[in-house]
Amino acid sequence: MTDDWQIHGEERPLPALLGELKERAIEELHARLGDEGYPDIRPGHGCVFRFIEGDGARLTQLAGRAGMTKQAVGEVVADLERLGYAERVPDPEDGRAKIIRLSARGWDAQAAALRIFADIERRWSRAVGDEPVAELRKTAEAILASELAPAT
Repeated sequence: MTDDWQIHGEERPLPALLGELKERAIEELHARLGDEGYPDIRPGHGCVFRFIEGDGARLTQLAGRAGMTKQAVGEVVADLERLGYAERVPDPEDGRAKIIRLSARGWDAQAAALRIFADIERRWSRAVGDEPVAELRKTAEAILASELAPAT
């Protein structure tokens, strides 16, 4: 029987493997977040949780960091506000603008997610060794940096 993932006998493309690895990690993250009391956090909320800083950020900043439209991120922020994970407060530098920041519950959820991700990474290291996981991280960071660098 042929491996379902093989196409014409070829190995799976590396981006597909990395995508599957990410999908599995995200699935585990959300299952465990649910177990820890955050069952309403969805993968789509990551555009805020991944890119928000300690003092918060404007909607335009979050959208730019996430590579999404302001409207799309605005909908996510509204959902997170409704769920009690985020809030909009006046920008002290510009009274017309709002700063989006995590609520106490949002910070707790983000901390739980970081703990879960660290646990997943430790499990990977136990399975294949510390060095391959460290090399994977280094390589992924280098690839991302090269793609983000301006073309010359």
